Amino acid sequence: MRLTARELNRATLTRQLLLGRQALDVVEAVRRLVALQAQHAASPYLALWNRLAGFDPADLDAAFAEGKVVKATLLRITLHAVHAGDYPPFHEAMQPSLRAPRLGNPRFTSSGITAADADALIGELLAFAAQPRTAAEIQPWIEARLGVPPKGAWWALRSYAPLLHAVTGGPWSFGARPAYIAAGIPPTLGKAADQALQTLVLRYLEGFGPASVADVAQFALVSRSRARSAMGALAGVLERLTGPDGTELFDLPGAPRPAADTPAPPRLLPMWDNILLAYADRSRVIPPDYRKLVTRSNGDVLPALLVDGHVAGVWRPVEEGIEATAFHPLPRQTWDQLADEARALAALLADREPGVYRRYDRWWSDLPGAEVRILPEQMP
Repeated sequence: MRLTARELNRATLTRQLLLGRQALDVVEAVRRLVALQAQHAASPYLALWNRLAGFDPADLDAAFAEGKVVKATLLRITLHAVHAGDYPPFHEAMQPSLRAPRLGNPRFTSSGITAADADALIGELLAFAAQPRTAAEIQPWIEARLGVPPKGAWWALRSYAPLLHAVTGGPWSFGARPAYIAAGIPPTLGKAADQALQTLVLRYLEGFGPASVADVAQFALVSRSRARSAMGALAGVLERLTGPDGTELFDLPGAPRPAADTPAPPRLLPMWDNILLAYADRSRVIPPDYRKLVTRSNGDVLPALLVDGHVAGVWRPVEEGIEATAFHPLPRQTWDQLADEARALAALLADREPGVYRRYDRWWSDLPGAEVRILPEQMP
């Protein structure tokens, strides 16, 4: 079967709960969405607000506090919020990508200790982190055991040891100064990474398919050879499809793929939203001319206007409401729908952090704008 670009887009939107808000509890929603990028603490909350009917941020607070949803360094060597049941296989699958780049980096190799020294310390570190520990507590603890300045060792260990971010409070459960707690699983250092990667592939396709080998490699930041091997091992399970440009795609048999003309409502996506980073070919969601506008030079991915399933601009909070910058003219009906979204978003932020993402305002100085409006007030 050959799929069109719009069919691929709609497949992504339905699996990412963006064709209509769903009545799901937050734990099940996180499982369905696979992984929510969480390097900014607000983003998982805003991601779920875009996708769930009647979303209450307190429900995600509780899920984090109860350990049903966990936050840790995982895919693309950055912070993600995932279902607690997904953490062990995801962490194991990612070990080759989390461990080797850190232990081979001059930041670690100049620390004066070896990879074996760091690995040997993990068991003790996890025992020490049986209760939440800050970096200010962990670093002197490492120095006392290794007899060397701890920064390089801690920089590596916090990436690949099975450590979670502990809830510290604040508007989005996690503050600017993280605390760490042992994940409750043994360190395996990638001994079963290939089998675990097959589990990750199946979960990825469940939430993002159909997808290519390159897409899997991009999503997880694993080598294409590892992604290809994992998908090859699943050959008897996966359905093979063809993308609009002839690329070989894989999917789960029976997975939903709505018609190309399925309506897609406008949304105000958070920074680093799932769908903006999950593919090697991001044109599925981001028009090529807009990619550099949304993904900035240092990798920041701006909060985006999603219109008809594709990025059409960016948004940010301002004193008067939500400032929406459209990269091309939008019809009045779309602006009305975005105004409704902005009204609800401003209400959510008012109780948590009205100026969310304000630190990234510098990126707006060189953005083109075919239309710029303050929502919901400034509607002609």
